[in-house]
Amino acid sequence: MEPVTLITGGSTGIGAATARALLGQGHRVAVTGRDADKLAAFAASAGAGGRLLTITGDAADEHDVASTVRHVLDAWGRLDNVIANAGFSLPGNLESHAPEDMRAMVLTNVLGPALLVRETLPHLRKSKGRIVVIGSVAGVRNTPGNLYSVTKWAAHALAENTRLLVGKDGIGVTVVAPGVVDTRFWDKRGGTPEATPPMTAEQIADTIVFAVNQPAGVGINHITIRPTGQLG
Repeated sequence: MEPVTLITGGSTGIGAATARALLGQGHRVAVTGRDADKLAAFAASAGAGGRLLTITGDAADEHDVASTVRHVLDAWGRLDNVIANAGFSLPGNLESHAPEDMRAMVLTNVLGPALLVRETLPHLRKSKGRIVVIGSVAGVRNTPGNLYSVTKWAAHALAENTRLLVGKDGIGVTVVAPGVVDTRFWDKRGGTPEATPPMTAEQIADTIVFAVNQPAGVGINHITIRPTGQLG
């Protein structure tokens, strides 16, 4: 039976690249996003027909998350993998961030993955499935005033605490922590850093697929992946 994978923030970047890779392996894939037009454009480009669901919703909203999971189960009757990819960063640092923007980032980057895990665990226990949380190199090192880093440290902690909770149930939990990737993440930061030739979204997707494809009973818990030129 074709595995079913749910990806939050899947219309562009790493999420979209991962969806394409899994569709190429025969998965049925559901992707979420807040922008219906971007989701529609992704669906048109993916050409996956009935093996792709696009669902508009906010990854940090408990009702949207619950509705998304119900939608996937109604469509396909099972859930094998969830990839908590939705997240964003802010330019500047905590001295320059507006409080409402800080709140939105914390909710999306920390509460969002927690809600996804909470809502999907009953179904992943049945399938002995996998959870992948997209972290960041920023989640393993500190830099001055970096609130995004704080949220990624929290996401990494969520993954490890979840692993301790569900390992006995046969659920695998992996953090994938990328360094510099050439995505829209850098749009508000003057572009991708030139000093570090970046990785591609497809390369990160390959890493995520590697974690998902581990045999039953094997869990890869943390993968940090950097461009070779990124020292920090």
